[in-house]
Amino acid sequence: MLFERSASQRVRDAIGDTPVVAIVGPRQCGKSTLALEFAEGRKYLTLDDPVHLAHAKENPADFLKAHGAPLIIDEIQRAPELFLPLKLMVDKHRTPGSYILTGSANVLLLPKIADSLAGRMEVIDLLPLSQSEIEGRKSNWVDNIFSNLPTETEASDTILSRVLRGGFPEPVVRASKRRDAWFQSYVRTLLDRDVRDLANIDGLTQLPKLLRLIASRAGEPLNLSSFSRETGLPHTTLTRYVDLLQALYLIHMVPAWSSDIDVRLARTPKAYLIDSGLAGYLNQTDERSLSHSEALRKSLVETYLASELKKAILTAEGTYELFHLRTVKNKEVAFLIEARDGRVVAIDVRDEEVSGVHSTERIDYVQEIVGDKFHRGVVLNYGNEAHILTTKISAVSILSL
Repeated sequence: MLFERSASQRVRDAIGDTPVVAIVGPRQCGKSTLALEFAEGRKYLTLDDPVHLAHAKENPADFLKAHGAPLIIDEIQRAPELFLPLKLMVDKHRTPGSYILTGSANVLLLPKIADSLAGRMEVIDLLPLSQSEIEGRKSNWVDNIFSNLPTETEASDTILSRVLRGGFPEPVVRASKRRDAWFQSYVRTLLDRDVRDLANIDGLTQLPKLLRLIASRAGEPLNLSSFSRETGLPHTTLTRYVDLLQALYLIHMVPAWSSDIDVRLARTPKAYLIDSGLAGYLNQTDERSLSHSEALRKSLVETYLASELKKAILTAEGTYELFHLRTVKNKEVAFLIEARDGRVVAIDVRDEEVSGVHSTERIDYVQEIVGDKFHRGVVLNYGNEAHILTTKISAVSILSL
């Protein structure tokens, strides 16, 4: 089953004026499928093919000359040796859309790339399917919130079933009983190949445990000291692992918000798995057990929301950033979205159904510290109806995403 991706237009725009377009994101999220939408007139090669990989690594300049342009190169992170000769080829013939690359790692973090393609390459992040893409809808929740448009709630599934399904295309179309087999294979492939491709590190067997810990502690500031005690791994090793998991797009960070940008950078971010379905698999839970485990349910629902908000921000017409807020006095709001013009939307998450009169204390606090930049507050909850709580704060269903 093919899903229409919101990023398609961004790729189309980029190949119209940029020599190199890189589509990057986690393995099996649909990068190759998206790249192949633009295959007409372009040769396609994958570096999963050992013959092409050997040629690209041993003689990258000859590899590019032999195949010419326009060209699609899949899994580019497997041969970072290609980037310098790619720069030289582009500088000789600066033709828009010459190369479309896909990568299961953040190519900008690979040491051999550095600044080699600065000004020559546009990077487009592609994540697993958003709920809008699964449903075949084109509206963007974040754009709608900032434009004060109504948020629709029409969904055939429950919130927890969507959380456990996640957004990777293959598990989305599989029966729930077959998803675990896919996730098991996915994790094994990451350990056996992708991790080893990027880093020569020991203790790979600890990575699933670290992923499981991050998944079960979603919503809390990242605490590597606590993880060190539970895994027996030193703090320095855990730091390298976390960097590696970010490079592989398996986790993403939501930084702490502050009106002082320098303070933002110093405060502890929250870490989330990129997909709530993967998080559910790693914690060996199902919808029935999740409904009876409040702590894990809150963590996985927040993982789901962080991922959906990130996807919406990446494909929105406006420019936004995602944050969380936690003060020294333990005042906390799950998410803040800040627009380029400084307007802020505060998002509280409630593990219950909210209707009628309800406490808005957390969002009121955000309104107090943000002042005139406060645009709107949203209480995401398990209800199916939207409710106006105050002039600027509404209760909205989680399913509206």
